[in-house]
Amino acid sequence: MKKTLGPVSLTALGIGAVIGSGIFTVIGVAIGGNPAASATWTDSPVVDLALGVLRHTGGEVAGRPGAGPALAISLVLVAIVLAISLVLVAIVCALTGLCYAELASMIPIAGSAYTYTYATMGELVAWIIGWDLILEYAFSNMSVSVGFAAHVVDLLDWLGLRLSPKWLSPSYLPLGLQDLQGHDIYGRGWHAGFNIPAFLVVLLLTVVLVRGIRESARTNNIMVLVKVAAILVFIFFGISFIHPGNYVPFSPNGWSGVLAGGSIIFFTYIGFDSVSTASEECKHPQKDVPIGILATLVICTILYIGVAMVLTGMVPWHTVVGDGAPVVNALKRVSLMPGGHNLHWVRLAVLLGAIIGMVSSILVFQLGQARVWFAMSRDGLLPRAFSRVHPRFRTPAFATWVAGVLVAIPAGMFDVGTFAEMSNIGTLFAFVLVSIGVIVLRYKEPERDRGFRVPFGPVIPVLSVLFCVLLMAGLPAKTWLRFFVWLVVGLVIYVFYSRKRSEFYAPKA
Repeated sequence: MKKTLGPVSLTALGIGAVIGSGIFTVIGVAIGGNPAASATWTDSPVVDLALGVLRHTGGEVAGRPGAGPALAISLVLVAIVLAISLVLVAIVCALTGLCYAELASMIPIAGSAYTYTYATMGELVAWIIGWDLILEYAFSNMSVSVGFAAHVVDLLDWLGLRLSPKWLSPSYLPLGLQDLQGHDIYGRGWHAGFNIPAFLVVLLLTVVLVRGIRESARTNNIMVLVKVAAILVFIFFGISFIHPGNYVPFSPNGWSGVLAGGSIIFFTYIGFDSVSTASEECKHPQKDVPIGILATLVICTILYIGVAMVLTGMVPWHTVVGDGAPVVNALKRVSLMPGGHNLHWVRLAVLLGAIIGMVSSILVFQLGQARVWFAMSRDGLLPRAFSRVHPRFRTPAFATWVAGVLVAIPAGMFDVGTFAEMSNIGTLFAFVLVSIGVIVLRYKEPERDRGFRVPFGPVIPVLSVLFCVLLMAGLPAKTWLRFFVWLVVGLVIYVFYSRKRSEFYAPKA
């Protein structure tokens, strides 16, 4: 494939994924949670069930709790607004990001965590992580696509256009659909409709990716600049409308909510994994990929904390439950209040930036997913068609189209909360194996050249594993069950198909 990317484009790819997905959409899911109609063990976070067993109380709660105002601490009290859940996420991402940077400098090949695992722990574990990454990227993009559609609806509302929500909302709504006054548009469950904007945006960006990485990277750089500008506009104007009373109660769901909030927001940091998937298209991968990963981590954490502080101060935390567009809807609510009319145009600026941001995020996630399929196919673990390169554009066109269709259809049917939970457990599992891979390579190949080396020996990789497992415990039990089912299906495919077609397969005589 063509080598056209430098550190700036790589960093923009990472920011495009991290900021576009979480800061405009999933941050609301982290604050408000994903409540259920009744308390059941399947909807309860694993950490609550474990504590319930220890306390002999059962531990069931009514769905995954949100962090509430505990996602941010007021600047008024401590001179800095610090997002507690985001700090936990930042710690985990810093640890994992260092591990990614070391492996990326040693193994500059397309395929991300899959390639790193293949080089350190063998084919079977590599298949597991590759299969996991397919889940991770797909559900990430489905989640962001639903958020994109919610922002399109908001833009139409700003323009005064009223279209039927039947074709602008998912077919399945576990919390129903309400207007800003809380009136039901649709009840809980299925309804006759389809999220057309979410479906179309994935297919249109698939066309862009098939045409080539150069065009995609240039387009993404422009979109990232616009998106960051929109975020800064929101912070600058929104900070004047922070009400300290919105931080009371500060932590309505306790540390369980804070942990669950961190678990949900974490998947957006798949962005620096996306940087590593483009290694083969990088001019100087051993130097530029670590720079892109670490720069993405630092810049995005700062922007997340800024948005978290303003959003949780502007509106009560419970108003963002189930909201696919929490940032712009917060601006709308405040703009309708006395003294808030100036936010009408700010809302439009942030709205356009959010839409552009999510487009860049979908672009990066689809790029990463196709490259993982390309790498697995090249190793013989998937059909050769997935590693077929387009004769003109020199991109894995077949893999890109299949990924686009498989993401677009579910994006039109389901809600953002379900997608976010599934993507998170896949992301955390991938990061666990990457961190273990650093330890394995340090032991197996201590003298191998490394463009970047994780400091403090095995301490940071071990801490990364522990913190990732902690965040996984904040996800509901049903998410764990779905994830294990996905892995079992993958293992069946590996045993009966992939293993016998691997380039290393040696049939018994």
